[in-house]
Amino acid sequence: MILYEDLISLPRLLQAWEAFRREKTNKRDVQAFSLHLEDNLFALHTALKRETYRHGAYESFWVNDPKRRHIHKACVTDRVLHHLLYTYLYELFDPMFIHDSYSCRLDKGTHKGVVRLVAFARKESANYTKDCWALQFDIKQFFASADHTILKQLLTKKISDERILRLLAKVIDSFHAATGPGKGIPLGNLTSQIFANIYLHELDQYMKHILKTQFYIRYADDGVVLAASKPHLIGLIIPISDFLQKYLLLSLHPRKVTVRKLSWGIDFLGYIVLPHYVLPRTKTKRRLLKRVREADQSESSNQMIESYLGYLSHVKANKLQELVKHIVYGKLL
Repeated sequence: MILYEDLISLPRLLQAWEAFRREKTNKRDVQAFSLHLEDNLFALHTALKRETYRHGAYESFWVNDPKRRHIHKACVTDRVLHHLLYTYLYELFDPMFIHDSYSCRLDKGTHKGVVRLVAFARKESANYTKDCWALQFDIKQFFASADHTILKQLLTKKISDERILRLLAKVIDSFHAATGPGKGIPLGNLTSQIFANIYLHELDQYMKHILKTQFYIRYADDGVVLAASKPHLIGLIIPISDFLQKYLLLSLHPRKVTVRKLSWGIDFLGYIVLPHYVLPRTKTKRRLLKRVREADQSESSNQMIESYLGYLSHVKANKLQELVKHIVYGKLL
């Protein structure tokens, strides 16, 4: 068990800095911090050791990726600390998470989540010879609604060092969403990723051990359950809603709870899962073509195109792949 003094040591802070600075060396605030790196890390270490550290204010802005999201960005010093705490929390909590939680975890991600959903669909439908239904649900405004008191209580399940808990509380309490005081974790903090998985692990346990859902997958605040019976899945909605409200102070998004037949297509993580094959989502195809057509020949654009081609390699979309290559090749002539 790591103690507070070990966690905030200068070697660990330096490791956190190195992890943070990757792919950010061209950012002005990162360059400014690196000019006086030793002084800045020593000052952070001293503040942590004396427990005088105070989290700074956030810079807020909106991004479209493609959903419009309100991002809150902390200063470099705070983000270095976030990396330190993220590594600590990930190593401590990740081993207890269920296998089928796919967001922000090593060797997981959207593609592996969809591959798992395909495997579940094949099993539940007896290789597509029987009916298979999917309950999909979304937690309403999770990141703006997560309760600080509940999150802090969940951290005490694995952490006994009071000084570490006080430091984590400072990070948690550094942000309050518009939903009210003591609510919300900011999109933009690395720690928010692990906080979300710790918070929603309680839902995972309820789904697996109380509701006994065999074919259940969660990615961030999106969940899907497969079963042979539509009435059975409908019967899960109220218990899930009640659990979220009673124990996590969360609610299901009323317009994002659906029960669909596999043969109609299951829209999950940017893919449409059908018997025997997977298709790209229509909105994703449109956005993909628009961005490829608008792309220049910069390194970032090339990385984006490679990412899209990787996405298409996992779906039945030969014509779309050829169209993307044709657009890219035409620009190079």
